[in-house]
Amino acid sequence: MGHGDGRGQVTSADDADDTGTRILHVDMDAFYAAVEVLDDPSLRGLPLIIGAPDGRSVVSSASYEARRYGVRAAMPVSQAMRLCPTARIVVPHFHRYQAVSRQVMDIFESFTPLVEPLSVDEAFLDVQGVRRLWGSPARIAGLIRARVQNEVGITCSVGVAVTKHVAKMASTIAKPDGMLVVPAAETLDFLAPRSVRAMWGVGPKAAETLESRGIRTIGDIRESSREMLERAVGPALSARLAQLARGEDARVIETERIEKSIGHEETFETDILDRDFLRAELLRLADRVAARLRRADWETATVAIKVRFDDFRTLSRSQTLSEPTAVGQRIGEAAQTLFEQIDRRDPIRLLGVRAENLRPAGGGGLGLWDDDEHWRKVEGAMDEAVARFGTATISRARHIGRGAGRGAAQHPKAHGVD
Repeated sequence: MGHGDGRGQVTSADDADDTGTRILHVDMDAFYAAVEVLDDPSLRGLPLIIGAPDGRSVVSSASYEARRYGVRAAMPVSQAMRLCPTARIVVPHFHRYQAVSRQVMDIFESFTPLVEPLSVDEAFLDVQGVRRLWGSPARIAGLIRARVQNEVGITCSVGVAVTKHVAKMASTIAKPDGMLVVPAAETLDFLAPRSVRAMWGVGPKAAETLESRGIRTIGDIRESSREMLERAVGPALSARLAQLARGEDARVIETERIEKSIGHEETFETDILDRDFLRAELLRLADRVAARLRRADWETATVAIKVRFDDFRTLSRSQTLSEPTAVGQRIGEAAQTLFEQIDRRDPIRLLGVRAENLRPAGGGGLGLWDDDEHWRKVEGAMDEAVARFGTATISRARHIGRGAGRGAAQHPKAHGVD
């Protein structure tokens, strides 16, 4: 598989055999960095770190030139600069990323109505029904790549396969600016040598557990007994792993986008500078949002925050999650990460956390390893306690004793589904 920096890239010829395929996974290459280069061509070819210059902030994205030094998204900027001292730090411009994303998605939708965006920079397309209009899946992938480059000015990589899972793996291996086609008859051969870590949805914990039992490749999964897999990851997850290892993935393109949202925000009695207090407040707001998600049987795919400073300037930031969730801890961690990406350190009068792009709970269907199991149980117990004793009696320990001297809320505002 690819290494995230272009090493190990594998691509197909434009006229590659695409027999039996129908799914494309299109992924922009180093999207944030590419948009910054689009707006400032003098940055082309430089190692770029997209993030705040404050050493406590984290990397939002990095150019391929920086990735070759080991720089990765979510890494502290201070660590990234130690790895790549010559890197240029560029403050992110999220409004531009959203605008360019809309251009890209419009191109996708001009080829097929069956488009499922995963985030601002990637989407699945089902092209089976438009072959008479545009040609084979591989040809459509080539047309999309050309139009994105010619009309938008950035590059993308495309995986072409029978299923979502294989198409997403293929696009990763094709990066950057490549296409990889996996014809139906070669699916098992393609999967067999790939690391279990390359499987979409297998997290580090699941991979470590499998590898500790000598299950290192997808081929190893296919050859392992059901009993061995069940001992490693349990019956439900082992069954899912075995299906994916055999190239079986029945998920279809889901075009419905639920634009409702659930949010909470608070205006403080006094403006706040205390970063620890503000981080704790984000987690408290996230808990409230998550509790309402669970009551409504929703999960969120995107977390957003709102920050209003003492001069009433207001900033917002959002992040698409790797998997939808209704776990407050995960929503809170995402909110805190977004907060640390804001380099302004002036006093704050209002904080807000919002869950966006909601979808029915349990609809993701991938969940090969539940890294949130512990927090899911804890927050489920809190839900039961709240139902029995009331909201005023149940809270995380870190939220107890928030004194007025540190900014007790004067005008708490709860925003519902809208």
